Amino acid sequence: MWPWIWCMLLVAQSGEVRTQTENQVVFQLGSFQNVSVSHNETVQATVSGIPDTVAFVTLQFHTQHRSTALSFTRVPGAALSAPDTGLLSTLAPGQTSLSLFLTTPDRDPVAGTGVTLPYTSADPLPGACNGVFGLGTDPNLYLTYNLYETTLRFAPASVGYARGATPPPCNVSTETAVRRRLLYDVYRYLLPAGDLSEGGLFSGLQKVASAQSLGANPGLGADSGLGANPGLGADSSLGTDVRLVTTLSWENDTVAVVSSVLGRGAVYAVVVRDPERNTSASYVPVHTYACSFDSALEGCLTLGQISTKVFFTLSGLAGLFVCFFGHRFFKCELFCMGFAFVCFLFFVLITRTTTLDYHLRLALAAVLGVVGGAVLVTCWWRFGSVMACVAVVGLILGFFVASTVFFTPFGELEVFQGSEVAFWVTYCCLVLAVSLVMVRWPREGNIITCGVVGGYCVVLAVNVYVSTSLSYITLNVLKRFLNPDFDPAFTDVSFHDIDFMLITLWVVLGASGVVLQLYRERSRPFFPPSPYLMWLQERERRKTNVLDPSHHGATPAGRLLARLRQLTRRRREPNGEHTPLLL
Repeated sequence: MWPWIWCMLLVAQSGEVRTQTENQVVFQLGSFQNVSVSHNETVQATVSGIPDTVAFVTLQFHTQHRSTALSFTRVPGAALSAPDTGLLSTLAPGQTSLSLFLTTPDRDPVAGTGVTLPYTSADPLPGACNGVFGLGTDPNLYLTYNLYETTLRFAPASVGYARGATPPPCNVSTETAVRRRLLYDVYRYLLPAGDLSEGGLFSGLQKVASAQSLGANPGLGADSGLGANPGLGADSSLGTDVRLVTTLSWENDTVAVVSSVLGRGAVYAVVVRDPERNTSASYVPVHTYACSFDSALEGCLTLGQISTKVFFTLSGLAGLFVCFFGHRFFKCELFCMGFAFVCFLFFVLITRTTTLDYHLRLALAAVLGVVGGAVLVTCWWRFGSVMACVAVVGLILGFFVASTVFFTPFGELEVFQGSEVAFWVTYCCLVLAVSLVMVRWPREGNIITCGVVGGYCVVLAVNVYVSTSLSYITLNVLKRFLNPDFDPAFTDVSFHDIDFMLITLWVVLGASGVVLQLYRERSRPFFPPSPYLMWLQERERRKTNVLDPSHHGATPAGRLLARLRQLTRRRREPNGEHTPLLL
């Protein structure tokens, strides 16, 4: 009867967030507990009433960005000091209670949430075969990030064993090694875009804190006698925000690399599974915003830099103009396209070859983009080569088409994630194919480019004020340009309501711009003539056609000189008295 009684108690307590008493907090198995730790204070965390069916317990504690440390003794010994920390305690025969101690190195009080998770002897032990990190049995995930990617490292697990039994060996050198059968599922749960609140983070952590909450082991509760836990059960509200990044085996290093999502909360969880026993256990989840809350420059709270907002806001306004009037005002379109092409190219080159500040890099790239746009307009004005200009525009359209294709699940194929050569060869082929199609139908291709690129510039302008996933269409490719080791990264992102709204906006802008320009340009020449060539033809006509009145007129230089003399010469007043006209 004991398992059924424990099941009823655990169900009754699940889903609660309990509070603490001063310097001591009592955890209930499976229930989250709010804890506040002051500087130079040690909070004792106690777990009691542990049933005999539980072989080991993990205690995890999470804060938003402050560090805390868990240890088995009041005087801190071996402990991990981090915003996401945890310990695994194996239980002795007859042991029904457990005490751990929580401290913080910060001078300010630290508030966080914690939970204790029970596991049976059939469940694998996360981090039990640790040979790298400081703790003995280490269930923690070690996270590092940069602008391009986030890296997770963790210690291998071991198969479970009963209380008081000898731990199984951790070697995998022999084919009979039991640890070989363990599999590691790496999950990522993205928090809502723009949500930097502590409550939003804790809510997300509660959803992925255990293997059951991720649906990794539906049969765990019934077999272990711990009962189902609705508070930690499979959560249908996770939706598409939680993704299985990869599954690792004993043949792989316990390392996972995913794409960084700058300024957006992401919770990472690793579940180790034992397929033979149909059991699983969870490592301590970690979270990151791919930015720092303590940085005064480019921190999580100051990501919307003025330079970035000004740049993309102006780009959005220019894109809106090009979307509807680009082909009609061909010189303006060429300037915008040349600016985008050269600005992107030199931003990559400057970033790869220098260590300049972001604002300076963006400013230099913008200045060079202005020069590039002016050069492209000058080439068309002087030489009148429409096809050369259309080739540049075609490369830009090909870039957007290829980036969009690789933003879909097609880009997540293993051949592209594991081979830089395969990715870039396929990418370049797509760009060139689109460019060749555009050369065949230059006017239609140019108008389509105006609609697609102009609409996306509006989306990017919105992105600097409201974080969206559509910016990663081009940002993922930019990251690959800037980071040669980005090829194994998981680049998938989830979609929310704002993303679907912006997709609709992009489609409406692009389609309406293309239809409007095609209708307006249907009776016009394909492209406007070159002003310089027209001037040459006009000059030649005037030289040969003596009957043309303009042939006997002054030259442009002579007319300009006469106008200057008229402006600078003093006007003489006529002598005599004149009667003004009445009408």
